[in-house]
Parts: sequence; C-alpha cells; structure tokens
Amino acid sequence: MVFQNNVLAGAGNTSAGAGYTIDQSIRFNQADSPYMQKTYSGNGSRTTWSLSFWTKLGKVPPYNTTRAEWFQAYNTTSGAQEDIRIDSSNQDLRWFTHNDGGSGTLADLKTTQYLRDHSAWYHILCVADRTNATSSERQRIYINGQRVTDFATETYPSQNAEGHIGKSADVHYIGSRAGNVNTRLDGYMAEIVYIDGTALYPSSFGETNSSGIWVPIDVSGLTFGTNGFHIDGRDSADLGDDESGNGNDYSTSGLASNDQVSDSPTNNFCVMNPNNNSGSGTLSQGNLRYAGASTGNNVAGTIGMSSDKWYWELYIEDDNQVFPGVQDSNVLANGYTEKAVGVETGDNGDIHEDDANSGLDSVDPNTGDIVGIAFDATNKKIWWSLNGVWYRADQSTTAVINVSEVEAGNQGYDLSSRTPDFFMPFIGNYTHGTAIINFGQEGTFAGNTTAGGNSDGNGIGNFKYSVPSGYLALCTKNLGS
Repeated sequence: MVFQNNVLAGAGNTSAGAGYTIDQSIRFNQADSPYMQKTYSGNGSRTTWSLSFWTKLGKVPPYNTTRAEWFQAYNTTSGAQEDIRIDSSNQDLRWFTHNDGGSGTLADLKTTQYLRDHSAWYHILCVADRTNATSSERQRIYINGQRVTDFATETYPSQNAEGHIGKSADVHYIGSRAGNVNTRLDGYMAEIVYIDGTALYPSSFGETNSSGIWVPIDVSGLTFGTNGFHIDGRDSADLGDDESGNGNDYSTSGLASNDQVSDSPTNNFCVMNPNNNSGSGTLSQGNLRYAGASTGNNVAGTIGMSSDKWYWELYIEDDNQVFPGVQDSNVLANGYTEKAVGVETGDNGDIHEDDANSGLDSVDPNTGDIVGIAFDATNKKIWWSLNGVWYRADQSTTAVINVSEVEAGNQGYDLSSRTPDFFMPFIGNYTHGTAIINFGQEGTFAGNTTAGGNSDGNGIGNFKYSVPSGYLALCTKNLGS
C-alpha cells in the first residue's frame, strides 16, 4: 500500500509547541553524484542508537538499479554494510544489515508502505535497541511519528548483536556510498540527527500540532553521544557541518552551496510533480529542472492556487520551445494542449491557450533569460515578465507595462472563463527545451546565475527580480499552513 502522508506534512509548527522552524534543507541531485562521508576514529555503540531525519523525495525511481541511500555504514574490505534506504522497485523503506564479514543477513526490515508522495516532507526515525529482550523491539521504524508494524520482510537481530552503523572500521555515508551510481539519493534531507548510545522515541524529534500534522521540534538539547551528530545544512559553504558540538563533521562531494535550499519541513515549497508528468520529459535538481524530450511533454506543480496572488520565475536553460504558465486542476498532465495557458520561448513569445496562439510577439525569451510569472488566482489573470520587464498580455498589443499595472490587476491575460477548482503551475514543452524553476526556495537556478535576493512582502523567497507588491512565493507559510 501507499503510505498516507499529509500533502503539507511538516508544513509548519505555528499551531503547537514553541513554533520551532527549520530554515533550510540539503538538495541531493542524483546526476551530481552527491554524498557525505565520515570515518570515525573509534567505535560508537553498535547495538544502541537513533537516526532521525526529514526527507522530501526527488525524481521517481528507478533512477538507480537498486536503491537510494539515506544512511549507510560500509566496509570497503568485506563489502558488508548496514543501510537505511528507499528501494527503487516499489519506493519502500528498507533497513538492511549484513553480518560481519559480509556473509549472511543480521537484520532486514522492508516496509509494505510505499513512499510515493513527492509533494511533502516525511520524517523517518530508525531506532536500534538490540540489547532489548523482545525480538521485535530491537529495531524500530517510525514514519511521521507512527511506528511501522507491517513488513514485507521482517528479520530481527539476535539479542546484543552488533551492526555496522557505529563501527569505526566502516565508512559512514549520507546520500550515497561514495557516489556509487546504484546508491545515489535524489531529493532533499533536513535535520539529520544521529544519537549514539541511546534508543529514543519520536517525541524526542517531533510532535503532532493542533492541525494533526507531525512537525519537528528543537533537538539541540539532546545528548548526542560520542559519535553523534546534528547536520542541518545551515552553512552553505560546509553542508556537512555538525551542529551538535561534537565536531563530527561529514565531508561532502557533489554538493554545492546552491544545494542549500529554503524548502524545509516547516516551510514546504512548491516543486514540479513527477507524479503529474506526461510524456518523456525528465525532472532533476529536486524537481525544479525540467528537460523536454519529445513533443507534448508537460508537468504540473505540487501546490495548487485557488485564491490570492503568486509569483515565480524560470531560468531558460534551452529555449527550444519551453511553455511556462498555469494549468487547470481538472486535467492531469496529458499534453500541452490540455487546459493550459503559457508564453512560449524560442517562438516569438506567443501566448498559447489550449494550443492556440494569441500574440505577445515582441516577448521572446531565449536561452539565459529569466521569465517571471505573476498569477492572480482570485481574479484569474496572469502576466509574464522577461528579465524583470513586464508586458501586457491582452492579445492585441505587446507594449511594455509598469509593474504597477500588474499590482493593480490591469492588462493581464484573462482566464475568468475557466472553472477549475484551482490552477497549478505548469511547464510544457513542444520539443526539447529545458527550464529551471524557482518558487523562491533557490535563487541561483542551480548555480546558473547569481541570486537576486528579492523576497515577497512576507519576507519569504529569494528571487532574481523584484516581486510585484501583493504577490507571494508559493509555499505553505504563505498558504497559512
């Protein structure tokens, strides 16, 4: 079965507790071979520990042959390992442990729940309590504060058995085993906490707020143990920096400063949805980069808009007819002609509505340009900008307009005849164009330009150009969640 995750899981902690917030996460882009690693100078506990982290899934497996690693201890001599991973076949969570020497299985827990929600943050907690007299208590898995009890494979270790996590002879990895192509993670991780020597429960890491959503709490007061760490990515120049006070920093490879993003368990940003992706277009960079592969590719976002005003930007990496705009919610991504409106790059900037041209010919976004989109969901009007310059979109003229016209609701493209429940951000593709989208969570467009440092009226987001007054970044804090 599919694990039921609240679509805004970890959206915010404004309703309960101390209002703890996490300001960033670390993006693992599989194509960059990203990982962190550490070899410890001495053993930690190999029987008793807790590993907690938050994760948001990237592109849909199988992008690897077998699995994507969240955490692994690997013996480079014997090949023995202990890992916590998402399997490529069904997207199930698996915690597997070899015996010492690499021969045979010490423990193996494989969930029947599938992690297939790419719009939300999951909290994963794995607890080793192998001194416990009760077999089923020796390894415990929790997802969003709930204990997992149904397993496709359920093999527990013998009492006092020692695993590989905590063993100094094994290299410890986050995100991949030394970049191995079959083990690379694609997605985000936040608030990665390893407690050496103590078997904890979910209440040490999170709580249920008054809206029934599992949200993080402050972990700084925990006792981390000798080999414990707290990696949160707050230092973009050193994403593997340990904040626990132990100095257990992890070295990084394939990760850059622009892989620190504002998408987090307490402010979930819109991304493009791999489960709403037609054709053979591909997503990467945490589902923010979309590359077309054939005629009629189409992908929609993870957060819909039924009211209020929203702003986002796209960097045109390849202008071979990218088509950014909005799509009706009552149509899945079945092709660019299906209930969508957008401005096309590399084609004299034509506006297309359901594949019908509508002018705006002087706006011609090309490779290296940045397109801005302002969408008034309440009044169903949309505007486009090119490198910070706004244009009227009334099908009759291509005159430049002042941003004040956008803010006043004038001279936008009118979608009032449409009757969807809500609109979704949309990228279509006629041929092989590529665009990188920013809803405010990462302002360099994966390192393609310098960040503009412009936020919305709530102080949220990092955009290249000024955000029109009254328009907001598309994220859960701005939705009031």
